[in-house]
Amino acid sequence: MPYWRLSAFYFFYFSLLGGLVPYWGLFLQNRGFDEVEIGQLMAILMATKIVAPNVWGWLGDHLGHRMRIVQVASLVSLLVFSGMFVARGFWAIAAVMMLYSFFWNASLPQFEVVTINYLRERVARYARIRLWGSVGFIVTVILLGIAVDRRGIGIVLPALMLIFFGIWLSSLSVRDPDPQPHPHAQPSLLSVLRRPAIMAFFAAVFLMQMSHGPYYAFYSIYMEAQGYSKTLIGQLWALGVLAEVALFLVMPRLLERWGARRVLVWSLVLAGARWLLIGFFPRELPVLLLAQLLHAATFGTFHASAIHLVHHYFPGRLQGRGQALYASLSFGAGGALGSLGSGFAWETLGPTASFAVASGIALLGALVSGLFIDRAHDH
Repeated sequence: MPYWRLSAFYFFYFSLLGGLVPYWGLFLQNRGFDEVEIGQLMAILMATKIVAPNVWGWLGDHLGHRMRIVQVASLVSLLVFSGMFVARGFWAIAAVMMLYSFFWNASLPQFEVVTINYLRERVARYARIRLWGSVGFIVTVILLGIAVDRRGIGIVLPALMLIFFGIWLSSLSVRDPDPQPHPHAQPSLLSVLRRPAIMAFFAAVFLMQMSHGPYYAFYSIYMEAQGYSKTLIGQLWALGVLAEVALFLVMPRLLERWGARRVLVWSLVLAGARWLLIGFFPRELPVLLLAQLLHAATFGTFHASAIHLVHHYFPGRLQGRGQALYASLSFGAGGALGSLGSGFAWETLGPTASFAVASGIALLGALVSGLFIDRAHDH
């Protein structure tokens, strides 16, 4: 198994998120956009995940050659992003963001299938490879935070361009794994999706990512308004992902002991607690540190358990579309609606109420997953 080549792709892919998530809102604010416009532009990054993964997932399942799809998509996203250097105004920036994110979002679900196919029966070890994505996020969020403090927010564009190049370069080093035989009698995608447990799973992951709306769109802006420096804000983001890395190291044991369903439910419960801590105690640094440590649950345990469930729910030739549906309904539809709604909530209700609403959404997801996802994955 090409451990380091797989890990390198995750490193660069999530390095890009380490630049986009904490600093893109600040970049857009610097360009003169208000809260509603920032929420709308951030929603574009999520909204393309609704369509793109399913288009590329269908192609990957029917044509094979998933790494060729990843390589082409990575190159096109790099070329399109270069347009951000000349884009001015809301609609021009929106167009570039929509195009580059359409191709960028095509990459990860297909690469997840490649990684899981390399792992074969050792799928619980997925977290040991995926943790390098978290390392990439940490490195970028810290270094870019320092660079922004010293050089200004304009440094974000060339930094992201360099990371896009790294994504494409690392994709060239990975080939498709040897094909695995699939059973002749496989369920149809529609018959799988009709199962109540799977509908509940997708509802829960949708609600989890929807609850992240205020955090992804406005956390850095919120912290800056409390008087924190961009360097410290970057370190707060990095702390959360560092907790995620530590969690990934023990994730195989957690899944073996508690099962994917229980881990998913508790991830949603802890997300509800996290948003309340951020919303109600923004000036209490120890509380913020605790809230960031909970990122180990709201992303780490959540994503690893979700990948585990998708792998079991969508066998054989359904893998690509299963991963695509997970990406599109959670990070795509849930993330887009969360970002869009948080822009309006932030302007009309204020930060504290926005995070309180996010907490309620996460707890609703915990209720749905606890009641309706089958208990076959408790052990």
